[in-house]
Amino acid sequence: MNRVKQFRKDQGLSQLKLAQKIGVARQTINLIENNKYNPSLELCINLAKALNTDLNSLFWEERTDERNNQHQNH
Repeated sequence: MNRVKQFRKDQGLSQLKLAQKIGVARQTINLIENNKYNPSLELCINLAKALNTDLNSLFWEERTDERNNQHQNH
């Protein structure tokens, strides 16, 4: 699952509520969650703030289970 979607669900937010918090259209959130839109740095920062997390956790840090899956596949 996309991390933006996971963090949003963990916060109990709908796509619409998250979009309203950061001033974008709901469709933008949908596109980001479906990896069909690369958000600007400013939008990434706003998403992280709205989701009470940091950029690394939201976009770049590999989760332990993802790393383990990669190692098992090689």
